[in-house]
Amino acid sequence: MMISLVGMPGGGKSTVGRALARQLGVRFVDTDAEIEARLGESIRSFFDRAGEAAFRDIESEVLSDILAREGELVLATGGGIVLREANRDLLQRHSTVLYLRSTPEELFRRLRHDTQRPLLQVRDPLGKLRELYLQRNPLYRRCAHFVLETGRPSVNGLVNMALMQLELAGLVDPDRVAATVGAEKH
Repeated sequence: MMISLVGMPGGGKSTVGRALARQLGVRFVDTDAEIEARLGESIRSFFDRAGEAAFRDIESEVLSDILAREGELVLATGGGIVLREANRDLLQRHSTVLYLRSTPEELFRRLRHDTQRPLLQVRDPLGKLRELYLQRNPLYRRCAHFVLETGRPSVNGLVNMALMQLELAGLVDPDRVAATVGAEKH
């Protein structure tokens, strides 16, 4: 079983992915961490030096390499990975894709002090988030098998929603995971 999380920058893909992998007892992989390991530098510095097109090329290579691996894993992807049709096709064919959908306003509240996301280092970050959302939301939806609204739920709540969707689809054995993540044990 391979599960990929897609969504806007700051939508919780890494945090939810890590918790979901822990709950399923599988490996967690983050495309951004893999890219930085391959580059030997931060995405932001590479992006500033080489530009977005060069970054997207590396991102596509890393995605292809990860999806070709054997074994079960949960994959958190970068927010722009869906911009290339080949990436969307790879994700949809080789994994179960969960779209963590967040509104631009939710994202802005979470990211307003973030200095590490190259696309948000602009004068009007909320305007940029709205622009990115309009461009990317249809692409996320196109490659997603499931859409999870990130509005109010906690990380545990999102993991529970993901597990429920996967279980209802017959992709996760209910005996493999606890009924509720983060529930108090009696």
